[in-house]
Amino acid sequence: MKRFNVAKSSINDLRVIHRQPISDERGYLERVFCSDELKSIIGQRNVMQINHTLTGKAGTVRGMHFQHPPYAEMKLVSCLRGEVFDVSIDLRNGSPTFLHWHGEILSEKNHRTVCIPEGFAHGFQSLTDNCELLYLHTTTYSPDAEAGLNALDARLAIKWPMPITERSLRDKQHTMLTSEFEGLFL
Repeated sequence: MKRFNVAKSSINDLRVIHRQPISDERGYLERVFCSDELKSIIGQRNVMQINHTLTGKAGTVRGMHFQHPPYAEMKLVSCLRGEVFDVSIDLRNGSPTFLHWHGEILSEKNHRTVCIPEGFAHGFQSLTDNCELLYLHTTTYSPDAEAGLNALDARLAIKWPMPITERSLRDKQHTMLTSEFEGLFL
């Protein structure tokens, strides 16, 4: 049985994976990841780190985070509880969709995963209280390579679906983009 349907998004190489749960009167079982079944988008990459977040308050924005090469990473992001508006921004130098963003609703009910390739910034807004996300990363976290964009940057023009209630101090301190920003060279 096919456990995943993979769909293209509005940005090249960014994919939306629809997990296919097997349900009965007891509930369901769903596969979150399978290297064999997702080989067409994962390639030879390995999952190197798995993170789990809890965001308590609806309206909170986390992000827009990324890692500079050579620590750029592919991420697979799923919402296990609640609902979020998940945003990916293309930072790849030379990409026809450079600085374009794609938003996707992820929830415990719609069984979607976003596969974000290397060279993208990522963040989300919680649309309900107590949202839990599961992240699969192809590279381990490197503090010296971490960076972020300001989620309120007018140049990005992200259309957050609800008023922003909270952001971390670190996320608020990300500077706005300037014309000198050339993106990531992968």
